[in-house]
Amino acid sequence: MNWLQDLFTNPNSIAHIVALYAFVIAAGVLLGKIKFFGISLGVTFVLFVGILAGHFGFTGNPAILSFVQDFGLILFVFCIGLQVGPSFFSSFKRGGITLNLLAVGIVVLNIAVALILYFALQGRIDIPMMVGILCGAVTNTPGLGAANEALQQLHYQGPEIAMGYACAYPLGVMGIILSMILIRYICRVDVKRDSDEIQKEEEANPHMKPYTISLKVQNEALSGKTLSQVQNFLARDFVCTRIIQDEHMVTPNANTVLRLGDRMFLVCAEDDSEAIMAFIGPKIDQDWDATGQQDKPMVSRRILVTQPNINGKTLGELHFSSMYGVNVTRVNRSGMDLFAARQLRLQVGDRVMVVGPQDAIERVANLLGNQLRRLDHPNIVTIFVGILCGILFGSLPIAIPGMPTPVKLGLAGGPLIISILIGRFGHKVKLVTYTTMSANLMLREVGLVLFLASVGIKAGENFVQMVVEGDGILYVGVGFLITFIPLIITGIVARWHHRVNYFTLMGLIAGSNTDPPALAYANQIAGNDAPAVGYSTVYPLAMFLRILTAQLLVLLMAG
Repeated sequence: MNWLQDLFTNPNSIAHIVALYAFVIAAGVLLGKIKFFGISLGVTFVLFVGILAGHFGFTGNPAILSFVQDFGLILFVFCIGLQVGPSFFSSFKRGGITLNLLAVGIVVLNIAVALILYFALQGRIDIPMMVGILCGAVTNTPGLGAANEALQQLHYQGPEIAMGYACAYPLGVMGIILSMILIRYICRVDVKRDSDEIQKEEEANPHMKPYTISLKVQNEALSGKTLSQVQNFLARDFVCTRIIQDEHMVTPNANTVLRLGDRMFLVCAEDDSEAIMAFIGPKIDQDWDATGQQDKPMVSRRILVTQPNINGKTLGELHFSSMYGVNVTRVNRSGMDLFAARQLRLQVGDRVMVVGPQDAIERVANLLGNQLRRLDHPNIVTIFVGILCGILFGSLPIAIPGMPTPVKLGLAGGPLIISILIGRFGHKVKLVTYTTMSANLMLREVGLVLFLASVGIKAGENFVQMVVEGDGILYVGVGFLITFIPLIITGIVARWHHRVNYFTLMGLIAGSNTDPPALAYANQIAGNDAPAVGYSTVYPLAMFLRILTAQLLVLLMAG
């Protein structure tokens, strides 16, 4: 039976360490699905199971635990960066500046409250532990990883800051949701009125959603003009997929000449449709499947972009109409239909809707790839090239006046920044950054649970003693204040001064804390997409700031 004893007790045995991680992660994920008052802690429960295992003496070689912890952190933050990269810079457009500024305000206030409490308690909680409490209070696990990595740079020998994180986290989730509820009553929110406002905004601002319309050419000034000339005159983007001339249906291109009485089938942005009708002619009812004759049968088809050399090219550069005789009507990206404007850049994974003769569509399919199997394989080269560049970037010493040693972005900040840049600009250096959502989530979750399990196992030895005999209750109270005060202040300012819709505000609060359970609660209350829009608008910047500020706070205060 020595082999069994060795499997469970030998901290240097690889089999023991793998079995320990397997048990902690499996049990933590299963327990994390249990809901308390309708809220679950998700994979964060892995941390608590790891603490429990560490408390009962199940541990591993410290060097191996540290390696698994850091590698898991790198995987997690890099995959987050790849996901948020494409939307990181665009999140500051279309009204996102106000929401992002409010999110920055929440981050700053969280840090301010933490520092005020640190000085008010006269050193009863040291700075590293306060940063751990701060990360738990704002439910941001990557921030905890960044702070841990910064402490390793400083050769920190104090207690595990994951203890403060674990104490503050549960009430942090509750505090975020409680702040949403209290803001509703403090600001006397009329939920029905805010819901109606969201609906009206969606109807009035269709953005770039494709809109189809059939028109009859009645503007005499257009007779004899080519389709490209009409588009230049009108200065509006539209795609004409079919034209009936003399009861004969043709697939138009840029040089197709219009005549009075022609019937056209157009795809455009909905908010451009009125201007296009006023310029070309009235809207008509037309059964395009039953009317007209054509030399070649015309079909419509979705084509998947899988060719790496297409990544980053605009629709205008590919000349689908003039070179292939087909028209692109829309592009579906991540489940959202986008209008096929000439300046729209294609990405690997896009689904392009084209209309034209069957043989021409086949040529376009060969050009774009259209091989689903290619997307089943993640782009491993991009991931590990990015991680290598991120580690190099994170290792660069940055000299700051007054600091005893140069600051480094480390294993969390470096890969995060590089992954955001690759996610947004990777196509410019021929890097295909596309991974399926399931592949990205798999890598992210694996990295996260490895990190949480490692932190929990290392912190477990002294955790119970700290809670029972030490300052565990104090950590819980401090964490709640760090969570609650900034959200109430910013929520009232956002509502009263900036007139932010309540449902959008709920998404802003959840996104600024990068907290999925709070978003799930907001979605359940709202019954519309406003919380998800608010969450996704501020999430990239908030995640970036949470990771960076946790690390810098440790380094600056230590300096």
